[in-house]
Amino acid sequence: MKNQTRVLPWSTLEGNPCILVGPGTGFMSRMADNIESVQLGMAGDLLGHAADTIADPKATPEELRFVAARLTESLREVHRIAESRGDRLSSFDQPDVDDGDDEDDGDDGDDEGPQLPAEATG
Repeated sequence: MKNQTRVLPWSTLEGNPCILVGPGTGFMSRMADNIESVQLGMAGDLLGHAADTIADPKATPEELRFVAARLTESLREVHRIAESRGDRLSSFDQPDVDDGDDEDDGDDGDDEGPQLPAEATG
């Protein structure tokens, strides 16, 4: 299996991204998957709480700033997850490029665009 590069859903103490290189099947990959799942679930819960707070005419400026700060943190996490998953999807092997020979390769000229392997869609 080919090694992949993955941005993990946490950063170093200095705020730098943590990178994992490997086949994507080990302990660290499973732990990262679990943490991403928790982060995405918390983001969904936070959206509901934020909507309630914003809709409350009695919400104080401090409460609104608190919700805005939590939304910012959550969006940063979700953005990191989206970028990491996008990078992993784009790293899958692309179909072979036409080498220019005139042999019939069965291509009928119907270009459907890039194709992802079945395992990429779950």
